[in-house]
Formats: sequence, C-alpha cells, structure tokens
Amino acid sequence: MKNKINIFFLLLIVVSCKEDVNKGDTDIEVNTKTSVSHKSKDNLNISFLLDLSDRISPEKYPNSTMEYYRRDIAYIKSVSEAFDMHLRGKKVRAINDKMQLYFDPEPSNQNINTISNSLKYSLDKKNVTLSVLDDIKESYASKPQKIYDLAIADNKYVGSDTWRFFKSKVNDYCIEENYRNILVVLTDGYIYHKNTKIKEDNLTTYLTPSFIREVKLNNKNWESKIEDQQFGFIPAVHDLSNLEILVLGINPDNKNPYEEDLIKKYWSDWFDAMKVRHYQIKTSALPSNLDKIIKNFILNN
Repeated sequence: MKNKINIFFLLLIVVSCKEDVNKGDTDIEVNTKTSVSHKSKDNLNISFLLDLSDRISPEKYPNSTMEYYRRDIAYIKSVSEAFDMHLRGKKVRAINDKMQLYFDPEPSNQNINTISNSLKYSLDKKNVTLSVLDDIKESYASKPQKIYDLAIADNKYVGSDTWRFFKSKVNDYCIEENYRNILVVLTDGYIYHKNTKIKEDNLTTYLTPSFIREVKLNNKNWESKIEDQQFGFIPAVHDLSNLEILVLGINPDNKNPYEEDLIKKYWSDWFDAMKVRHYQIKTSALPSNLDKIIKNFILNN
C-alpha cells in the first residue's frame, strides 16, 4: 500500500512539472547561466548619436593604424553585440527593448537617412524571433559602414550640432519611462556648429582646438583656470537623471599635451551639470581594446 501511495505522488509531481513547462516562457536562446529579473530596468533603450563632421575624413585625419571612421563602425558593432547578448538572455514575454541611430543635423544625403531609419528597432514579445535578432545583428554589422562610406564620398561635412541635440531632442528621442536609457555618442570630443554658437561669460556651446588656444587653456594651468574662471559647456537641459551616456572616440589635438584631459573635463562637468545618471568618456582606441569596456557598460550597470 505504501509503495502505491509513493507512486501516486510521483505521478502527480511529473504531471505538475509538465504543465508548468507548457505554461512557462521559452528562452530565445537557452542560457542556463543567465537569471533575468522582470524589472523595467532590464528593458534597454539604446540610442547612437553619430558625429559625421570632418573628423571622419581619412584624407584630413589619416591614421595608419586604423582610420577613425572604421573605429566608429567597430564600436557600434560592439554595442549591437551587447544588445544581442542582452536579448538572447531574456524570456520572450520579458522582451521590451529598443535601439536606434541619430544624427544632428540630418545629412542631406537621403540614402544615409534611409539606412539610419532601417536601423531603428523596437522589440517585444509580439515581434521578436530568432531571425529578427539575427537580422539586427547583421544590420548593425554592415549598414553603419555604408553610412560612413556615403558621408565620406559626399565630402560635405556640415559639422555636428551635438549641443542642440541635447537641448532639443535628447529627451524626446532617447529617454523613455520604464527603460534603462543609454546614449552612445561617437565624437572626437570637439563640438561646433555654425548655427549654434552661443557664449555666456566663459560658458559656450562649442569647443574647438582654436578656441582652446585663444583662451589659453593649452598650458599646465588649464585646470585651475577652468575652475577659477568657470569655463565649460552651457548646460543644455536641467535633468538627465534617467539617462546613461557612453562617449567614444575622443581624439585630442596632439599639439597640446593637456587637451585630452581638458576635453574630458568639459564633458564630465557638462554631464554633471545636467545630472546625467551615469557616464563614461573614452579616448579613441583600437576596437579590440574597447570591446570589453563597451560591453561591460551596456550589460553590467
């Protein structure tokens, strides 16, 4: 009799487990090491802001080790791979993630705009499949190359209105409630656009090598001068506490040994003034050296 009771309870357990498996979610890719809590912070909303100014010109700024625009392309690929890893570790019903790419101003070349529009993805349980994930991965591995090739071939570098993007668009384009919002800025660290040149005392909307020389921030006393005379960027908005920013590609003028630290000081003070939740600012380096840093930023914060 005791054996029959044990067998009966064993059958109940097996049936119950089978029902739980049928009712449960499936992983997009089996990942037994990944434990994902279903919280809004697990929903990624990743935006790229590309600076397509003459900084990407291989003719004006050649680099025999690896052209700067090719570094951008590889950085974008690293971010997209992190996005892919994030998605493949989630249950289907938990997926609610986005990735998109922006410029400011938008290029006049309509082909570039068409490609950038094709890189906007919004995923949820209704539209996500393995083939969609493969398509995103392939698109971000190949299409950015086409954007840079077209921009370089056009040879019409209109500058990048980075300050105006933060002023007028970052809240609308890059920040959503119930998401972990991440903005990846690809820039050499200098900001200038002819239509956005504002100066308030020693605060500006721009930073260029010539300006740095003009105000004599190119010597060993640069930091104390910034602090004492309050040099920096004009805050574009008041509260970006729901945004994380990863700046990649800082490329200082090598004629000034203090320029790299000065550029990072300008950007970090700017982000602090705008209450950016979390940020990192990285100098241009070979993509193989930055790949781990990029993926850790996306996946581990």
